[in-house]
Amino acid sequence: QVQLVESGGGLVQAGGSLRLSCAASGQTISSRIVGWFRQAPGKEREFVAAISWSGSVTAYADSVKGRFTISRLNAKNTVYLQMNSLKPEDTAVYYCAASLWAGSQVVGPTTPYGYWGQGTQVTVSS
Repeated sequence: QVQLVESGGGLVQAGGSLRLSCAASGQTISSRIVGWFRQAPGKEREFVAAISWSGSVTAYADSVKGRFTISRLNAKNTVYLQMNSLKPEDTAVYYCAASLWAGSQVVGPTTPYGYWGQGTQVTVSS
């Protein structure tokens, strides 16, 4: 089993930055694709970004391209989401997810994610 814990959320003014962390325990995520998703009140959960096990392949939602950067440090079993130039519409609960199987090839919203964290709240004030 893989347990995921997100941290780093908070309240920030528009234009500010936050860095989210997704720390894994139980099993390593070094061979798994990891993604970030978000869900705003009254809206469906949406894909934000994903990263391959090696970090060489990344994918982003159009709404965050150029502002968010996903990265990972496998030695620490942790994935990060650096969020810059935040906008009020980025307000949501952010979740990280790890692929169900090690060695998955598809990096993005259709990756078969099987493990999810509890989420961390990000609130961007205007």
